[in-house]
Amino acid sequence: MFFKKKDHLVGLDIGSRSIKVGEIKDTSSGQSLTRFGAIDIAPGIIEEDGIKNPEAAADSISQMFKLYNIKQHNVAISVGGYSVIVKKINVQNMPEEQLQETIHLEAEQYIPFDISDVNLDFQILGGSELNPNQMSVLLVAAKKEMISDYLNVMELAGLNPCTIDVDAFALQNIYEANYEAENECVALIDIGANKTSLNILKNNSSVFMRDVSLGCSQINHRIVSQADCSIEEAEEIKNNENQDRMPQEDLNEIVSSVVADWTTEIRRALDFFYSTYPDDQLKKIVLSGGGANIKEFRKMLGVQTSTEVSMINSFDKFHIDESNIDTTFLNKMAPQAAICLGLALRRVDDK
Repeated sequence: MFFKKKDHLVGLDIGSRSIKVGEIKDTSSGQSLTRFGAIDIAPGIIEEDGIKNPEAAADSISQMFKLYNIKQHNVAISVGGYSVIVKKINVQNMPEEQLQETIHLEAEQYIPFDISDVNLDFQILGGSELNPNQMSVLLVAAKKEMISDYLNVMELAGLNPCTIDVDAFALQNIYEANYEAENECVALIDIGANKTSLNILKNNSSVFMRDVSLGCSQINHRIVSQADCSIEEAEEIKNNENQDRMPQEDLNEIVSSVVADWTTEIRRALDFFYSTYPDDQLKKIVLSGGGANIKEFRKMLGVQTSTEVSMINSFDKFHIDESNIDTTFLNKMAPQAAICLGLALRRVDDK
């Protein structure tokens, strides 16, 4: 389940367009990043609503482990999107063992799925600020079908999944490892290919979480429509400044339109946060994922939210084993590596 760990896990971030892997070991001089790599996967293998081709996904993962010479097969993976529900709830004070027995009854009113169709986990956060007879509990539910799909891919790849985490928690984990604790609110936003995860922290505790269906693939699909090309060709057009398939001004217009949509959706989510927590204001927004690299998006989001916006530095506090890792590649991948490294930090009995 989500919070069960074993010592020394390889972080494996399985995205819809790329897969990232990272390994962090505890050394006498601190935590050392000993392995990091990424591999692109073909469109259609993994979609927002699930794994469409488990054999191809497993083959890509196996190739990556061989390519980067990763021997450890105990892994931590994560899930996200609309098949995962994370809610902070209040329940009557009770021992953890008793809550374990009653959590399904408590969860039914908060989960928009049939309770028999989900895996549940929880973490007791402490006493409720509003009622001394209650305690705050972080409730996590994920559809069993999705979890089964991921476990099947792990089995096909010959890996042992010791932890199934949540994208937003992994993102929080790597942020806390690299940045000082904040008394004010910080929004962590990860923009992947097909989904964006938002996690707002206050005093290093999550107070608001939301996933929305937007991401970098929207740019690719617009390019496909306008340039009459494949998804792979669209990716090349988007990333190659010297391409001649599409006028640069047309590409710029596509990017501007898409990131404007992103900003609108994120602003709506933040407005909902402000309506729920009217006394709190964001101090800063920290971006990760491929979308974080888009300068226009960072600028637009800062203007629209009146908040400082920056990209996460996923490697800042780690010693880098340069004998195994290309530091130039590492610096380029810093925003995309966040969830992967957050998973690689997981250890036995973490909560």
